[in-house]
Amino acid sequence: MKLKPLAAGLVAAFAASLAQADINVGVTVSATGPAASLGIPEKNTFALMPTTIAGQKVNYIILDDASDTTTAVKNVRKLITEDKVDVIVGSTITPNSLAMIDVVAEAETPMISMAASARIVDPANPKVKWVFKTPQNDIQMSTAIAESMLNNKVQTVAFIGFADAYGEGWYQEFSKIAELRKLKVVANERYNRTDTSVTGQVLKVLAAKPDAVLVAGAGTPAALPQKALNEKGYKGAYYQTHGVANMDFMRVCGKDCEGTLLPAGPVLVAGQLPDSNPIKKVAMDYTTKYEAAHGKGSTSTFGAHAWDAGILLQNAVPAALKKAQPGSKEFRAALRDALEGLKNVTVSHGIVNMSPQDHLGFDQRARVMVKIENGAWKLQQ
Repeated sequence: MKLKPLAAGLVAAFAASLAQADINVGVTVSATGPAASLGIPEKNTFALMPTTIAGQKVNYIILDDASDTTTAVKNVRKLITEDKVDVIVGSTITPNSLAMIDVVAEAETPMISMAASARIVDPANPKVKWVFKTPQNDIQMSTAIAESMLNNKVQTVAFIGFADAYGEGWYQEFSKIAELRKLKVVANERYNRTDTSVTGQVLKVLAAKPDAVLVAGAGTPAALPQKALNEKGYKGAYYQTHGVANMDFMRVCGKDCEGTLLPAGPVLVAGQLPDSNPIKKVAMDYTTKYEAAHGKGSTSTFGAHAWDAGILLQNAVPAALKKAQPGSKEFRAALRDALEGLKNVTVSHGIVNMSPQDHLGFDQRARVMVKIENGAWKLQQ
C-alpha cells in the first residue's frame, strides 16, 4: 500500500513528460550543389522560425542533400528512423522531393516540399496523401507566362529546360497551355544542371527563329542558356520560370537578364504590392526579418517557401496536439489531417485552402508577373 503514492507519482511524472514532448521537424535542403542558391536561403530561414508552437518546443534538424536525389532519400530515412521526426520539410528541388515520397508514405510521416512540380502532390498518386508543398504549381505559372506572351504579341516560342523532372514538368504544362492559347512551340531543348555549355541547344533554338524563348531552369544554372543566346545575337523576348526568383540568378546572369519576364510569388515584390493586397503584410514580415539577418535585397522566394512551411505548421500543430502527443504515430496522422484541413491561411506566397484533392491550396493570388529592370525586380501591373 505504501508503494501506491510512489507509483501514482511516477505515472503522473511520466504523463507530464509526454505532455512536454518536443516537436521534431526534419529538414533536408540543397544547401550545396547546383541548387545551392535556392537551398541556402531556405536553410537560413529556419533560424528565423519560432522555437515553440502552442507551448511545445520545436527542434529543427537540418541536413544538406547537396542537390542529390540519393542523398535526399538517405537524409529522410535518417530523420525518420534515427531522429524520430514528426514531419519532414524538403527538399529544395523537384527530383529530390519526388524521390522522397515513397519513404514518407511508408513511414506515414507528413512532408511539406519546397519544390514546384505539380507531380509532388498529384492526387492520382495515393502516396501523396502524406505530402504537401508550398511553391506554386507549374500550370499556374505557365498560364501567367502564356498570358504575358500574348499581350506582347508573341506567336512562336522556343523551350529550353533542365533535363530532369523540373524541365519535363514545365514542358508538359507549358505546351498544354500554349496549344490552348495558339502559341506555337518551335523548339524543345534540354540541358543538365551541371552543364557548362549549351552551344548545340542554342544553335537549334536560333535556327527555329522564335519570337520568345522560355528557359525552364532554376537557380544560377538557369542563366546559362540566356547568356549563350545573347552571345549568339538573339534579339527576341526572354521568359524564365519562378525557379530563378533570387538575386544570385541576377548576379550570375548580369546584363544578359535585362528585360526578362517571369512569374513569381508576391513575396518577391512585397514592397510594391498595394496595401489592399491581403498577402502584403505576411510577405513584408518575412522580408523584414530575413533582410535584417542577411542584408538588404537578400530576400528570395525560395527562403519564403520555407517560411510558408513554417506558417502551415504553426496553424496545423495546435489542432494535432488536441488529438495526440509529438513523437507518436497518432500525432503524425493528426498533423497530416490538420494540414489537409487548413483554410484561409495567409502565407508569404498566397492564401492557402487545402483539401484532399489539393495539397497546395493556392489560387491565382499566388502569382504576379515580374520584369528585371536595372538589376531589380519590377512588378508588372
